[in-house]
Amino acid sequence: MLFGVNRHGCDDFSNVNAPASKSLCKVYNFTEDIHKMKAQVRHGVIVIIVITMGTSLIVVYNNSFTDTSGTAYHADAAATGPLMDKPRKAQPKPGRARSSILQGYTGVIDQKPLRMHCNCCALVTSSGHLTGSNRGDEIDSTECVIRMNDAPTGGSFQRDVGQRTSLRVIAHSSLQRVLRSRQELLNASQDSVFLFWGPSSCMRRDGKGLVFNNLRMVNQLLPKLKVYVISQLKMPQFDELFKKETGKDRKTSNSWLSTGWFTMAIALELCDTINVYGMVAPDFCRAPSHLSVPYHYYEPSGPDECAMYLSHERNQRGSHHRFITEKTVFANWARMFDIHFYQPDWTPSSTLNGNSSLTPASDGS
Repeated sequence: MLFGVNRHGCDDFSNVNAPASKSLCKVYNFTEDIHKMKAQVRHGVIVIIVITMGTSLIVVYNNSFTDTSGTAYHADAAATGPLMDKPRKAQPKPGRARSSILQGYTGVIDQKPLRMHCNCCALVTSSGHLTGSNRGDEIDSTECVIRMNDAPTGGSFQRDVGQRTSLRVIAHSSLQRVLRSRQELLNASQDSVFLFWGPSSCMRRDGKGLVFNNLRMVNQLLPKLKVYVISQLKMPQFDELFKKETGKDRKTSNSWLSTGWFTMAIALELCDTINVYGMVAPDFCRAPSHLSVPYHYYEPSGPDECAMYLSHERNQRGSHHRFITEKTVFANWARMFDIHFYQPDWTPSSTLNGNSSLTPASDGS
């Protein structure tokens, strides 16, 4: 079973990327376009490295790196005073041995599996609901912090979304934006893991996967960066999970899984408890008086979040994210596993919406 893990371990005390164009990878099949894109990406990488070599790269290489599975807990952030709706704090539960080895997530250079496990995770979306939330200290006080794509944390955003990052899950289509965010990329003090996902045409290791080729080049230039990819044996399991949970075949229903889908599913493997920040309930956007916020907190003039969700959910032509369908699945998982939603704060009803393919493992298993 893909995610046969138990969700427990907290005392009482919560983007996804913009839709990835299918044409992105189709273009890669044409040799001429491949060479053009390679030249552009390599030029971008070289510019980044040249700019940062004299300053931030030196700092990165002088920093000491620790094992990701032992990510430091920032107690000073937790001691800043009482926080509103303080989420549950994880405590180890005896009698269950947990492995920190996550199969299917492999290093770009050494192809070794990702080693990481967290008792409690803050999964931070990119939603405009986080703007003005003042949740930053609360998020940073969590053992592990998970973010998506190129969502920024510095400057004025830190108060609302925090600064620490343990794991960043990134779509293949967001590679260029992440490379441009060199401050995030080179901030080795956070000891972040960068985990990329994408179709085989982009991520193949035989020299024909353009995105993988550029990830390998970046990792060779910056060997201390922790860059991983979802293996091509693992990728189909996310499609299979979508079909089991929704009854819909991803391809025939013209659905394109969001980075939020990958991130939540990965968090179920990685974390005992998941506190999700910035994710609305499945029926939120259908309420006539729902709050209007931008799709991304860092793009205040961008599209409205609910307009984006409803448009994608209803559109049957071309491939689209099924944001609301995915959130229905997440609500079902929260009824079975230790998942909690904040900003906005909501709790799924006790009735399971459909049958989930995920079954919590017993403590003695």
